[in-house]
Order: sequence, then structure tokens, then C-alpha cells
Amino acid sequence: MPKAPAADSTLRILTVLGSQRGPMAAAVIATRLGLPRSTVYQLLATLVDHGFVIHLPESRRYALGLASFELGSGFTRQQPLSLLGAPLLATLVDRTGESAHLAVMHGAEVVYVVEERARHRPTLVTEVGVRLPAHLTASGKAMLAALPPAQLRALYPSDSAFVSRTGTGPSDGRALRAELAAIREAGVATEVGAVTQGLASVGVAVLDGSGWPVASVACTYRSDDDGAAPDGLVQEVTRVAGELSRRIGGADAPPQK
Repeated sequence: MPKAPAADSTLRILTVLGSQRGPMAAAVIATRLGLPRSTVYQLLATLVDHGFVIHLPESRRYALGLASFELGSGFTRQQPLSLLGAPLLATLVDRTGESAHLAVMHGAEVVYVVEERARHRPTLVTEVGVRLPAHLTASGKAMLAALPPAQLRALYPSDSAFVSRTGTGPSDGRALRAELAAIREAGVATEVGAVTQGLASVGVAVLDGSGWPVASVACTYRSDDDGAAPDGLVQEVTRVAGELSRRIGGADAPPQK
């Protein structure tokens, strides 16, 4: 028997929520874990109060909240992803001649955790530790496209959550959802001039064992009017994201279509 039953039950609830692709009803959680419904409701209420779980009243279901998301991002910003990702990004730069970076989500922002600069390429703003709005970056949009709709709504509750750096990029929820749908179809995210004018990026999500986007791999390059990526760049970024996903015991990155 666990020494702290309430803590044990709370962690089990978070674990089962994190293993699902969508929100769950409290009764389903109780049945899955063999816990009294009253206990599950009480613990869920506490988790909601602290932001680790969100309640969706229309469907009477629960999903992981921003605090859980940030906790997971805190882990991915530490050594495991950096150690596993750095040599892969170095190879990516060697093979493409373009600068590459690994980023994780923190709320509605991306945080860059590994940066590999190519020689004779433009200076970038994506230094390690820099934060940028997720909806403006290829790295962020690749991860946003892999999130469930409820999580996306929690990150962008209104149009006031959208900011701009250069006057381009999605400026409201409808535009973002349309762009994310296209990303899911293509298997790769793009960004043209939304972070820095004259530069563009392509990014692919790194998925864990449940299909959750724990990070993303991206390359940045000089762009022309249409922002088309250099030949083979999308394939190389997709290959590296898939390899990193496999190294962390996760799912392959979405295939390019």
C-alpha cells in the first residue's frame, strides 16, 4: 500500500490523462484506476484549481492543463533531449548547410534548447534560452498541430493571445486552426518572415510514446518571395525529428505527404 494514498491517486490520475489522446470523463478515470468516484472528483477539483487539469463543462470531461504541460516541458528542456538532439542537429547542419534548432513548448511560447549554426548563414534570434510566440514559428506550429483541440483552446483562449513581430503570421484563432490543419496534412510546418524578414523555417514535431509533441526540429534558411525550402531540406528535417522521436522511445514524426 502506498505511504501517501492521496498523492499516489493524484499521480495515477495525471498519468492516465497523459496517456490519452483526448479528454476523459471522471467516471471513466475512476473505473480505469479502480478508485471511488467521489475521490476522483475531489482530486480532479484540486488539480483544476492548480492548473494541472482543465475541466470541459460542455462534454463533462477532463484534460491535462497548462501546469502539466509546463512541467513536461521543464523536463524536456533538461539534459535528455539536449544530449540526444545535439549530435542529430549537428549532422542535420552538415547535410543541409542550414542552421538547425531544437525547441520545446512553454505555455504558448517555444523555448530553444539546442542551436547548431551553419557557416556563412544569417544571424538568427533563436539562441538557446530564447522564447518566441509558438504561433509565429515553424517549431511552435509543428507542435501546436499535434495538440488536441482542447489544449489548443486553453493556450489561445481569445484573439488577444496573438502577437506579431513582422506583421505576418496567424492573427486569430480561425487563421491558426486553418494553418494547423494544413500542417497536419503536410506533416511539416513552415514559417516565412514571421520571425525575421527575409528568413524562413521548416519544422517537424518530435513525438513521445503517446504521440504528444515534446519538442520540434527545425531549419532556418534565406527565403525568396514564396519561401520555398531548399531541395531536400524538408526530408532531412523530417528524418531527424523521426530519429529523435525513436531515441526517446516515442512515435515516428508524421510522414511528409
